[in-house]
Parts: sequence; C-alpha cells; structure tokens
Amino acid sequence: MKDIQSQFDSRRINIKKVGVKTVSYPITVRDKAQKKQHTIAKANMYVNLPHKFKGTHMSRFVEILNEFHGEIDIKSFAAILGKMKDRLDAEASHLELEFPYFLKKKNQSGAGRLGNYQCAMHGSLEKDDDLILSVDVPISLPISESKTRRLPGSMGSWGKVEVSVRFNQFFWIEDIIVLIENAIELELNKMLENAKATLSVETLAKTVGEHLEKVEAIKWFSLTVHNFGEECSMFATMESR
Repeated sequence: MKDIQSQFDSRRINIKKVGVKTVSYPITVRDKAQKKQHTIAKANMYVNLPHKFKGTHMSRFVEILNEFHGEIDIKSFAAILGKMKDRLDAEASHLELEFPYFLKKKNQSGAGRLGNYQCAMHGSLEKDDDLILSVDVPISLPISESKTRRLPGSMGSWGKVEVSVRFNQFFWIEDIIVLIENAIELELNKMLENAKATLSVETLAKTVGEHLEKVEAIKWFSLTVHNFGEECSMFATMESR
C-alpha cells in the first residue's frame, strides 16, 4: 500500500502543527524519596510539517510513546522528541505531558498526607531542544482566617501559584514545590502576626520570585499568583531577569 501521507505535495503550503491531543498514558517521574513515581499523563504530540509532504500518519505518535513505555521521564524527553522529528521527517517536534504529582507531607499533628500537585512538561526540538517544567501549588489560609475574612472556597482555599522553569541542571520536582510552599508560608506568617495585614498577589509573587532567583539550577522562570474571588479573581505575574 502506498504511503499517501508522505508523498510529495506541490502546493508548497506549510502546516504549522499536526498531531494528537489528550492521549492518556502511564509515565514514570523521578521521585526524591521513592526513586520513581508512577502516574497517568495527558499527552499532546505534534510536529511542524514541511510543505513537501501531504500529511503524516497519526498512529506514529502513539507508536513512539509505546517504544518508551515505562521510561517516559525528564531524561527520555529529548530522545522522544528526536524520534518524532526523525521518523516523521518534521522541521520541529513538540511534546506536552500534563500529570498529577503526589508528595507525602506531614501536618502539625505529625500525621502524613499526600499533597496533589498538577505538573506539566513542555518540550520542543528544532535545531536545539527546549524543556519547561510547570508546577501548580495551591494556597490555603488557616481555617480560622478563612472564616473570619469570609474567603470563598472550602478548607480555607485562597488561590494558587503557577510556576514554569527552565533548568541549568537536574532539580527535583518536590524541591520546587517545597521552595514555593516555603515562600507562601513566609507570607502567611506575616499576615497572621499582623491582624490588619492581608495576603496580596503582588507581595506573594515577589516573595516566590526571590526564592526562585536564589536557586542556581534554575536558568529561567515565570510565575503567576492567582487569588480566586466570588465575583472576580486577581492575579500577579512576573518573569526572571
């Protein structure tokens, strides 16, 4: 059978992106305490298709995922992008994985619980490869503060911090989470010490940014702090220099 999709196309029209979206797939993520953590990701895979080809076989994307079954992590990201680019004869390849990451934590009573954090890896390969790791960290006020100040949501929910980073070298996901949570806790303690103080998106964004700037392993970052309101939501965003 002829491979119609890869035949020469004389129309000279470049298709910016072609691929598959929201493919549920099991992956492994490096875990500082347990070495590996198994989770389920939503995968988006796409390539820039040169004008010389009519199209591409969508099944090839999943075939490449299957070749890395059980070995999909930050280390194998570049290899997957390379296979996509070569096998589909593309000008550039792109891979996005969105997944929940679980971190065991202790509360004030010493009991353990699992924190659930939404994470994502966004990778691209043209001449050079590029990888961005994103983490969402929820912000919850103490229950007493939530009731006193009539905050929306349950369990003192206030908002979240979204952080995206590029690395100079390997850095643990849980270390990023802990770093962000330490910055949040610092601002919460200031608020609790002063009855008139409030938690603002601007101040919290600056504090999280200051913590991230101190990490040599982080090459670049951007962050957004969200405060969820009943009638409207507020946010503050910043990017590393």
